[in-house]
Amino acid sequence: MKKIFIASFFCFMGSMNAQNFQGVAVYESKTSTAEFTKGFSGNKDMTPEMQKQIEERMRKMFEKTFVLNFDRSASIYKEEEKLEAPGQQGGARMMTSMMGGGGTHYKNVKEKQYIVDREFFGKEFLIKDSLPNYNWKMEGESKQIGNYMCFKATAVVKANESDFRNFRFRNRDKKEEDKKEEDKKEVVKDSTKTNKTNFTKDWEMPKENTITAWYCPEIPINQGPENYWGLPGLILEVSDGKTIILCSKIVMNSKDKVEIKPVAKGKEVSQTEYNEIIKKKMEEMQEMNAGPGGGNRMQFRMGR
Repeated sequence: MKKIFIASFFCFMGSMNAQNFQGVAVYESKTSTAEFTKGFSGNKDMTPEMQKQIEERMRKMFEKTFVLNFDRSASIYKEEEKLEAPGQQGGARMMTSMMGGGGTHYKNVKEKQYIVDREFFGKEFLIKDSLPNYNWKMEGESKQIGNYMCFKATAVVKANESDFRNFRFRNRDKKEEDKKEEDKKEVVKDSTKTNKTNFTKDWEMPKENTITAWYCPEIPINQGPENYWGLPGLILEVSDGKTIILCSKIVMNSKDKVEIKPVAKGKEVSQTEYNEIIKKKMEEMQEMNAGPGGGNRMQFRMGR
């Protein structure tokens, strides 16, 4: 059995050295929506049926399929296109962008750079920055994912401030009676505000996340989904906060080749600059939701 593994390993390494080496990995991504739906539970106008419908829509919205095309040094990670229901394209597209999805995610591990295009409230951005430097800790655990033996690694990283999947609610552990008392004080403080819950004021971003990754040394490619990289094998599973990304299919050296290159459309910004744009937008949403008319009057203005 050991001889068979060694022989297959060297055959794979031989294919890697081929001039047109390329691979494809399909990933299924799921994000827990419990934290997000809590933000709607305090709205007095929200019926149980409406709450249930929102939870179901968000669950489906956060169950995504991605395709990673990679070669020895670069990769493209993109969501598999699906036909959206009529009337939901705009909202779904906006939520996808807010939750870290959408667009084409290009990584070049040789140059340690990533380029991502994002659409946010009708504006197109091209984020260019250096790949994060993960301080991976090898945990010594292993498990089987499909036909591949994978090994566990963890890293503690600063949370991405523009990825809404990392958001949580400050008052999630507060007692209900305390929250009701705060709501009463808020109404007395400013009688011009609507009686609807302004849940954006309760959003907060954790300072850091612990990432758990499972990588496959049998596929010695320094790649993975999204911005994950830096391990001695293709990353087949990632758990980052409330999101789990799991590889469901791998194809090596398919006849159908894909050109692996970054997109070039959108206003070029760094990750820090893009995070600041998102932060300002969130502040604007909070201010608009706090006043009469709520978020219906909200507009997004930004110079080119």
